[in-house]
Amino acid sequence: MNADRPAWEQLSALRVVSPIQPRKLAKVPFVEMAEGRLQGVVSSGSDIERVYVSSITAGTHGYNCSTNNNRPCGGLRGAPCKHLHSLVDEAVLQYGLDQVARYLRVDGERAGDLVRNLDGGHESIPAAVVFSRFLRHLAYLELPATTEPVAEMQWFPSLGAVS
Repeated sequence: MNADRPAWEQLSALRVVSPIQPRKLAKVPFVEMAEGRLQGVVSSGSDIERVYVSSITAGTHGYNCSTNNNRPCGGLRGAPCKHLHSLVDEAVLQYGLDQVARYLRVDGERAGDLVRNLDGGHESIPAAVVFSRFLRHLAYLELPATTEPVAEMQWFPSLGAVS
């Protein structure tokens, strides 16, 4: 391995970081901080077959919530809906309050403070990208357990590769 680079940068896989606290996967099965947003999939409280794609943009605090086929959430009436509150609550369980607050660039001592301190408004963000990432994660759960490389991930450099 190259002594100029940390060992983790030379590996084809990174260690999976465990959640800070246990999460309620039935309510928020997917949450991530990616593409400059806190985003995820939140189950509907009234219809077991409906999910919402919710997101908050870091810095500007623009937020959006819609069904996976881009129908707007009925709870967005000038303020973040309950799905956005659930998304932030679960992100705090997954990543920790400090990391979520730092990523969104908002102050707060509790998860609820983060949502209350957002100073942005509703912005239209297509749900398809986040929802397809969620479906991709679900597909990996269906793969049989193996220590062999996964074919679609072969673009990662192999262990021991010299730059």
